[in-house]
Amino acid sequence: MALLEVIDIHTFYDNIEALKGVSLEVEEGEIVTLIGSNGAGKSTTLRSISGLSPPRQGSIKFDGKELAETPAQEIVRLGISQSPEGRHVFPRMSVLENLELGAFLRRDKGTIRGDIDRVFDLFPRLQERQSQKAGTMSGGEQQMLAIGRAMMSDPKLLLLDEPSMGLAPILVERIYETVEEINRQGTTILLVEQNANFALEVSKRGYVLETGQVALSDTCDRLRENPDVQKAYLGG
Repeated sequence: MALLEVIDIHTFYDNIEALKGVSLEVEEGEIVTLIGSNGAGKSTTLRSISGLSPPRQGSIKFDGKELAETPAQEIVRLGISQSPEGRHVFPRMSVLENLELGAFLRRDKGTIRGDIDRVFDLFPRLQERQSQKAGTMSGGEQQMLAIGRAMMSDPKLLLLDEPSMGLAPILVERIYETVEEINRQGTTILLVEQNANFALEVSKRGYVLETGQVALSDTCDRLRENPDVQKAYLGG
């Protein structure tokens, strides 16, 4: 049984159907990516999984448990955490306060300090800036903080929404090196990314979304070789 099973979900914004029967699965220990153009439904898929935009029909199972009608905060408790598109750090709070807020729902308070140290090991820049207000940091530093804050809930599954958006190429490489390290340390990752080259490079399998539906799914090696994928998403 997969760690995450998304089965034929239909998600709406008012009367607009954003997802039209999306199905996917993520095995424990994988990095799986969703690629597609703007408006294809990538972010909505993550929001559906995390309970922020619950689907009207279909099934989402995590670790064998059905998530239908489960509040978003309870989904975090179950082990799913999201680093949102656009980062959304708390600008007037310090780096350390942002990280501590990421652990707000945890019951094992005694281990939180160790996880803050783990985030600082992954992102040494955050340790240097731990007393700095998050809103005064660069975009790349805020992206590090958004991922670090998501890690503070000690998730089994980390949802990453556009981690490279707006970043210089050298920072994108740094972020993705850290994403791979987070995965090596045992966290399963579902990744949404406009930068298909990076996404397919770090992931094991991928799904291509078009207009709210899965148009293609395969290993990332095969997706990179697919002429349609090359033409549409890889600049080929």
